Amino acid sequence: LYESNASASGDPLPATGFSRAARKVMPAVVNVYTTTEIKTPVHPFMNDPRFRFFFGDQFDETVPQQSSSLGSGVIISKDGYILTNHHVVESADKIEVALSDGRHAKAHVIGSDPDTDLAVIKIDLPGNNLPTITFGHSSQVHVGDIVLAVGNPFGVGETVTMGIISALKRNHLGLNTFENFIQTDAAINPGNSGGALVDVNGNLIGINSAIYSPNGGPLGLGFPIPVSPAKTIMEQIIHNGS
Repeated sequence: LYESNASASGDPLPATGFSRAARKVMPAVVNVYTTTEIKTPVHPFMNDPRFRFFFGDQFDETVPQQSSSLGSGVIISKDGYILTNHHVVESADKIEVALSDGRHAKAHVIGSDPDTDLAVIKIDLPGNNLPTITFGHSSQVHVGDIVLAVGNPFGVGETVTMGIISALKRNHLGLNTFENFIQTDAAINPGNSGGALVDVNGNLIGINSAIYSPNGGPLGLGFPIPVSPAKTIMEQIIHNGS
């Protein structure tokens, strides 16, 4: 059924569809921008071992170049801790976080775990009263449940997509050392990594981590990390640094 945006009296009608869940989670999902400095040889033949054998290091000069990438993250505490993917912040020299309200802040890495592809970063903003994600429970996630994926695909800005839980406990995918993925057909694209997978109540049930696609586009095979192991790893990183 379709309803107008206002009742006859002019008062707003209650939110329909999944807009209430989207409004709940979107302020707690951030865009993560990273910059990595790469040193490139000035002489084009310096990567050739035969050239280096004859001429040594006399042409061994490098020019620093910057490589940029993007991802997403979820705010887990009012004082600025953010959960994201390890591969989003790996080797980054600079990390900048953009909030949904337009604020920007520099971030630093608290700790990272490449085996589960999870990392915790932190921003410091005045007031220490940031919007936070609400954690769900992995035990309440079932195949066929409707879910929303929230993140920053391709850097276009915060985006919400919808799908269902296609499968649970996916492993042997060759993505991480430890694999226990949720599978979803909600559209997850490059840039969504580290973003939120939530249920229809806006509760976090997974961290979007990977897609299966030979050409970079969504094929209905997205693989978030379930919230329960993600929360455990997150707490260990915050308390122990690893």
